[in-house]
Amino acid sequence: MNVLLHQVFSGLATGGIYASVALALVMIYQATHLVNFAQGELAMFCTYIAWSLMQAGLPYWAAFFLTVTIAFVIGVLIERIIVQPVEQAPILSVVIVFIGLLVIFNSLAGWIFSYTIKPFPSPFPAEPLFGNSYFSSHELGSVGITLVVLALVFAFFRFTPLGLAMRAAAQNPVSSRLVGIRVGWMLALGWGLAAAIGSIAGIMVAPTVFLEPNMMAGILLYAFAAALLGGIDSPGGAVLGGFIVGVLENVVGMILGTELKLTVALVLIVGVLVIRPSGLFGKVHVTRV
Repeated sequence: MNVLLHQVFSGLATGGIYASVALALVMIYQATHLVNFAQGELAMFCTYIAWSLMQAGLPYWAAFFLTVTIAFVIGVLIERIIVQPVEQAPILSVVIVFIGLLVIFNSLAGWIFSYTIKPFPSPFPAEPLFGNSYFSSHELGSVGITLVVLALVFAFFRFTPLGLAMRAAAQNPVSSRLVGIRVGWMLALGWGLAAAIGSIAGIMVAPTVFLEPNMMAGILLYAFAAALLGGIDSPGGAVLGGFIVGVLENVVGMILGTELKLTVALVLIVGVLVIRPSGLFGKVHVTRV
């Protein structure tokens, strides 16, 4: 029983990371109705930026917040410079652009920082917090940071005028333009927020998986499964899906072995697409003919 509880709590910790990346995927999907395949690589590249800042002598939390700011700016620039010119292009063209961004960030990280695996520091103590035996201090801290980020994002979109304008621009661009909302910039800010959230996920997971250019490949797959499970157009559903996928991954790994852990994500993706494409909490779209 203790082993099972440890796997469940550890799954909640990794599920928080999946939830953050899934939320970033959903934010961009709501704005463009496309999945940003480069989300994981962008998070990885920003994690390297955080590592470089710490190597230059900045304290952990100073490097953390500076990296989140840089990630936000990078996300805005990508939308303005790369995504906006192709937003009216065929869907396949935009998907190829996203895949191109994935390869570019991966190659840049390998070229600039090399493919050598690097240790990444954790801001939390080595010994477990509060004397518990189920969470490591880093797992507990990363869950706490993830929940704080998700709460801030919820409050931003629910209670601030800018957040409401961004939601309106994503859901109904035509009507938003009629009431004076600058839809293009709202979408750019959405990309910036998604990049910032992804960078936090990368920084939180790096001490566990170590820092290298391919560290986010599997995590992006799990996050994609989480977004589909909860609902690709439901931010809250994607977050809940992240925690479900994290727990399920660990429990399956304990029962069947670690070789099938990644297969769980693929089975979830295929199963959701076949049985309920809208996900657990996504909207079911009905078209009259």
